[in-house]
Formats: sequence, structure tokens, C-alpha cells
Amino acid sequence: MKLIRRNGHWVIALAGIVCLAYSAGLMAQKHPATNTAEGVAAAHGTAEAHELSVAFRHAAKETLPGMVSIETRGRVSQVRGHRGGADTEDQLENSPFGEMFKNDPRLKDLLRQQPRQAPQSQGMGSGFVIDASGVILTANHVVADAEMVKVKLPDGREYLATDVKTDPKTDLAIIRIKAEDSLATIRLGNSDSVEIGDWVLAIGSPFGLDATVTAGIISAKGRGPRITEREDFLQTDAAINPGNSGGPLINLHGEVIGINTAISTRSGGYDGVGFAIPINLAKWVVDQLIEKGEVTRAYVGVAIQPVTNDLAKQYHVPVGKGAVVTHVRPGSPAAAAKLQPLDLVLKFNGKDVRGPSDMQGIVERLKAGSSYPMLIMRDGKEMKLEVQVQEMPRDYALTQEALIQEKAQPEKPSADEVDELGMEIESAKPEALKKLGYQSAPAGVLITSVKEGGAAAEAQLQQGMLIEMVGSKHVETPAEFKEALKGVSLEKGVVLLVRTPRSSVPQAVAIRVEAK
Repeated sequence: MKLIRRNGHWVIALAGIVCLAYSAGLMAQKHPATNTAEGVAAAHGTAEAHELSVAFRHAAKETLPGMVSIETRGRVSQVRGHRGGADTEDQLENSPFGEMFKNDPRLKDLLRQQPRQAPQSQGMGSGFVIDASGVILTANHVVADAEMVKVKLPDGREYLATDVKTDPKTDLAIIRIKAEDSLATIRLGNSDSVEIGDWVLAIGSPFGLDATVTAGIISAKGRGPRITEREDFLQTDAAINPGNSGGPLINLHGEVIGINTAISTRSGGYDGVGFAIPINLAKWVVDQLIEKGEVTRAYVGVAIQPVTNDLAKQYHVPVGKGAVVTHVRPGSPAAAAKLQPLDLVLKFNGKDVRGPSDMQGIVERLKAGSSYPMLIMRDGKEMKLEVQVQEMPRDYALTQEALIQEKAQPEKPSADEVDELGMEIESAKPEALKKLGYQSAPAGVLITSVKEGGAAAEAQLQQGMLIEMVGSKHVETPAEFKEALKGVSLEKGVVLLVRTPRSSVPQAVAIRVEAK
């Protein structure tokens, strides 16, 4: 019995200890100790989270007053067909009034009798004020070809843009509005100082929701997903959706380090991969758009490609070092400097070249007419060349399509000018047509160049197109083309039958010359 009692006392004592420990645990949950390591760490983590929240709040507060929403309207386009059809009926049946529509055949009959015209195309985007006088920075694709651009300020005021200047190569644009007073601006930062992992905020009007802020980090730098001709994008996982384009990507100091321009998506919405134009590139473009209304660039006249793993082995350089020359344009600064295909460009103007976009970024900002040193590797040996860069021609492009056209075209002196239409032509030779990508060798005259602002450009004729007929007359030589023009009034206009390398059938194009 004593042993039992002792055991009983022991069991009772142990139960008491357990109860006391459990009570202490409950008290610890209600009143966590601050003098334990866990408590200190938890308090520290809470403080850091609060500090980050304050930083987000401060950056957004600094930026939001300079934000704008942009609404655009384009040209009215006629939809194929002029009467209500099955597609229109399907749209109405899927609307909130679908049941009423299905149950009343009179509505269907009424719909079928209505003229059918597409509504005026509308677009939404974002932008931000960079000059208190009313200069706004946005993306080119937000305002390109728009007949009307409306800007909405954070306080609800709305203005029509008085001027729009664009640079399609970088997908940037500026808008001017005339406000009654000075506008709040957003400070521009330094995108070169941005590092992968830095916190950023994307601000804009996704789906028309004004002044929306999302947070993320810089996921990568120097991205080139082939969206625009000039690419050196910052990649971010901050949510960017339709309507965010043209809005700022800011750091936690409230400074713009990028302009949101595109997303990589399968759903049409945010999938975690967004791209922004670095603000340092935008500054250079914007200064020219404000000062001159256009962007001029220097060029050397080469097509280049990056150094891949296989090429690196052949050139005995690290992967990604330099840029390989694949084509030298005749008559270009590169040709004058004796640059050759398969030369490896290592440095230009003292700066390392790490690929095509790097080379473009270095060259295009140089002063046209000035000479700069270029370090190349040829046949395994380093060489120095002096290259006098020139202003890039307006129609110049380094795309593969343009390169093919360039190789197929003869030297300019052999082309015939058609001054009144603003273009040059030559007889279409089978070998030239083949290089351009034509599947057959149709007869006609080949357009070798188009003057900006001329009648041909207004009619959207382009280099590499083939003109088969002028009115009812077939043409195969420049002389026949000019002779055919004599019988028509260019002020009234004439229809050309035109073919492109990609078209299986030719198309009719109307061209006319405005009376002076």
C-alpha cells in the first residue's frame, strides 16, 4: 500500500507539473517572451516587414500624383460583310439579354436588317508626367496610329493630347497636353544601378483600373524577347496586365527605372513575366523627341550575331564576348573601315561588346561624322580599326528580312527613279526574286527604295514589293512603268497590282499624288 501510495503521490505530482507546463505554454502564447532568441527574431522580422511596407507606401505616395491614364481611339474600320450575321447573333446570345434574344425571333429578324459596321477601335494605357508643363512619357504601341488621345489625371481632369511624338524602334512615345497649371512629375532614376533581386513597383491602369500598384522584384536584365527592334529590357515579376503599358516601374525611392511595355503570357494576363524599357535608354530617346520630334541614330552598317557556345570555341573567347559580323552593307561606314564578315567585334569606343544589343546601344548614341576605335579579332589576331559612324538612314533596318532584300538589290545607280511617286524601281530578275523569297518568278518591276513622305510611302508600298500592272497595263521594265503612267492622272490616282514575297496572290493598291 505504501508503494502504491507513493506511486499515487508521484503520479499526482507529475500531473501537476504537466498542468503547470501547459498553463505556462498558454501564457507564453498570449504574452510571448521578448528576451528569448525566438522572440527577438520574431520581433525583428515584424519590424523588417513593417519597414518594407512603409517603403512601398512611400514610393507609391511619391509616384501616384504624376500618373495618368490614356485612352485612344483609332480609325473606323468596316467589318467584312455589311449585314448582321451569325457572329453578331452569337455575341448577343452570350450577353445578359441572351434568353430574351433566343425566345423572341423578331429580335433576330430586326438584327439581320441592321447595317453592320465595326465600332471605332479603342485602346487603354498608362503614362506619367516627366515635365510639369505637360509632357507625358508612355509606350509607342499605346498611342500609335491613334486619331484621338485622351489623358486623364489623378484628380479626374481630362485633356486631349495636342502633340504626339513616337519612336517605334524602342516602343517609346511622348504626349503633350495643355493643363491650366503645373503638373506633378515623377523623378527619373538610374536603370544601370538596378540589380537582380531589387524590389520594384509597377504602376498603371490595368483593365482600366486607374492608379493600380503591384510589387515584385527585378527578375533579370538585358532581356531581348524580340518585341521591338531595340531591346535591353528589365524583366520583373511585378504584376503587369493589359492597360499597364506605358506606366512606370519604380524603385523604393519612388524613382522610375523602367517603362512597362510587354508581358510574356499564355492566358492573356499576368503570368509572372513582364518587361520594362530601361529608363536610361528612354532618357536618350525622350530628349530627342522633345528637342527634334524624332530620334536620329548613328550606324556602322553591319549585321551581327551573338557568340554562341560553338562560335566561342572557334574564336577562343568566352561565350557572350563580342559580336560576330555576318554582313557588311556596301557603301556603309563599316565597309569604308574595311570591316569584313566573320570579324569578331570585341570593343567599340573603348567599351566592351557583349552581343548585338550591346553593340547597337554603343553605336547609336555616338556622334555622326566622328571616328571611333574598334577592336576586332580576325584570323585569331586582334586588330584596331577606325570607324567614322554616320547618321542612320531612315529606312535602315538590321532585320533578316531587310538583309535579304539588301543582298538582292543592286547598287543604287542602276535603279530608275520615279520622282513623282517617291520611289525607285528596276526590272525584276529571277535571281533577285528568289533571294527575296518569291516562290515563282512573276514578271514586273521591283521596288528598290521608297522615299519617306512620298506618294508610294503613303500608299504603304515598300522596298521588295513587285509591281505587275499599272491600271490595265502589264509592266516588266522601268521604261514600261513610266510609259504606263503617262496615260493616267496621278492627281486622280491609279491602281497598281502589287505582289509581296509572302502573298500567294497579288493585291490592288491605289496610289495618287496630292495636287500642289
